[in-house]
Amino acid sequence: MREMFRPMAAAALALAVVGAWGALLPTTAQMVTKEVQLTEKHVEGFIAAQKKMAAAKEEEFEAIAKAHGFANLDELDTVEVNIMMVMEGLDPQTKAFAEPPVQIRKLIEEVNKDSSMQEDQRKQALAKLNEELKTARPLRFPGNIELVKRYYDRIIAVLQP
Repeated sequence: MREMFRPMAAAALALAVVGAWGALLPTTAQMVTKEVQLTEKHVEGFIAAQKKMAAAKEEEFEAIAKAHGFANLDELDTVEVNIMMVMEGLDPQTKAFAEPPVQIRKLIEEVNKDSSMQEDQRKQALAKLNEELKTARPLRFPGNIELVKRYYDRIIAVLQP
């Protein structure tokens, strides 16, 4: 299982660094329009919808969202972003959660230690991460963490290709 998460962690770091280099890739925290208190119904609906969407055409997504208890696709997207905010902070082995500011500080440490980066790239990455750190805040609904932990394995299963 650990082998599965190393590439995911490397990809997350790469996206953060690429974003810091100016690729304009928004982080999950930037994408979320609103934080919501997740319910079991939300998480179960998300899991069921993801299973269907994997094999569906894009024009079917709205109907799938509604069939799984969401008012529309936007509501499902909001729930997904809130779930992913928690997933990004969970250690796959221990399930310990790190708030977004802590995650960004870890990325800053990793960029500082990365000897393969050119100095100008490092400076750009660090500037972007430090800017993100200024607006990063803990999750508004801490109860979401325990809920997502309970469904962790099922969420991972539907997120894998």
